[in-house]
This record gives sequence, C-alpha cells and structure tokens, in this order.
Amino acid sequence: MAPGSALIPRLMDLSPGTEALRYCFALPAHPESVAGARRLTRARLEKWRLGGDAYDAAVLIVSELVTNAVVHTASARVLCELRCTGGRLRVSVQDQGHQPGGPRLSLTSDDEHGRGLLLVDSMSAAWGSHDAGNGSGRIVWAELACGTERSC
Repeated sequence: MAPGSALIPRLMDLSPGTEALRYCFALPAHPESVAGARRLTRARLEKWRLGGDAYDAAVLIVSELVTNAVVHTASARVLCELRCTGGRLRVSVQDQGHQPGGPRLSLTSDDEHGRGLLLVDSMSAAWGSHDAGNGSGRIVWAELACGTERSC
C-alpha cells in the first residue's frame, strides 16, 4: 500500500531519519485465513528478529483481530499490517464492512465468544479502531512494546 493509505496508522507518524519496518498482506475473509495470518505474522516477526513476549502477543493479537473481521463483518478480504518503529509494534487489521459503533469489550461473556478483545486489551499497551479512510470498513489496531536485536 502507498503512504497515506488507510492502513498507515494515524498515531505513528515518522519524523525524518526514523526507520520503520513495515509488512502488509491481504487474505480472503474466510475462517481458514486466520491460520494463514498467524503463519505470515510469525515469519515476518522472525525475519525482524522480534522474539519473546512481544512475538507471542503479536501472533495472538493478529489471530484475534483477523478472527473478528472474518466473523463479525461481511468482508470479502482482510488487510493486515505490521509496523515496527520506535520500540513499538503496531498491528492493524482492516475489514471491508462493519457494524455501527465498532468493536467493544465484552466484560460479561460466559461462552466461548466475546473474549478476543479482552485478550487484545490485556496484551497490548493500547488498542482502538477507526473507520477506514476510503469509507469501506474499519481498522482495528493494537500496539505493544517490542525488543529486537535491531531497533524496532
């Protein structure tokens, strides 16, 4: 995607001279794509030498956000972005259609559904959502601190 696209995070503007690691991929909005998103995320984070808790958290966050996009929207595809800069990793997932109000934490869920955002909330330093700039869909993002052998 080109700079200025909907997946460029609003809160991570780069100052001159700042290096960012960025990786984007698109998958069909099918349940099988969740495993593909985890696989692609693992491979990229290994290439970036991101390990430990940040690695595990990022893979889980991607899995939860892609699952939500597949289950709760009428999307044909899901776009994912990993962006590492300034010691932070930002995971963004864009769907093509959303329900009004955006994603919400479910604090009273007793069944197997509704706990994904609680996991995202507990594992990330911050998370949120906003409408995609192109008017179709929503971007849900999460940030976490990361440590790599090369500066993230």
